[in-house]
Amino acid sequence: MIEIINTGGTFNKRYNPIKGELEVPTDYKAIKEIMKKSLFQKKYKITQIISKDSLEFTKKDRKILVKTIKKSKSKKIIVIHGTDTMNKSAKYVAKRIKNKKIIFVGAMKPFEIEKIEAVSNFMMAIGFLANAKKGVYISMHGICKKYDKINKDYKKGVFYEK
Repeated sequence: MIEIINTGGTFNKRYNPIKGELEVPTDYKAIKEIMKKSLFQKKYKITQIISKDSLEFTKKDRKILVKTIKKSKSKKIIVIHGTDTMNKSAKYVAKRIKNKKIIFVGAMKPFEIEKIEAVSNFMMAIGFLANAKKGVYISMHGICKKYDKINKDYKKGVFYEK
């Protein structure tokens, strides 16, 4: 079984027409839609925690994430996370959890606005889980590598191999 832990981030953002801004919802509508349309055949569980843009993440949030992963019965975890502090959270998790396959994934554009990036990053993470060794990885823009071998280029808005 795969456990998908949703922490929020741009991946999940939706436009609020009343406020006129993008918000991180407290649900996992994007993930449910992706999983339903992908015809994914294996068992999975979605766990909703935090619901923040990653720029707002605190040490307390990262502790909640670690606690949730440790508590999970699954050895295969996907973490939906904002891209701005994904590397920081992945490093934090890697120092504390050694016995699971954990892949962080996100999107530069919200699923609600541009589906292709979120879907491709997410499905690549699912595919990579099948053969990954224990450890913490990041899956973004056609690359799935250990968390310390991939970085975000803030000027170009893409992830690249170190």
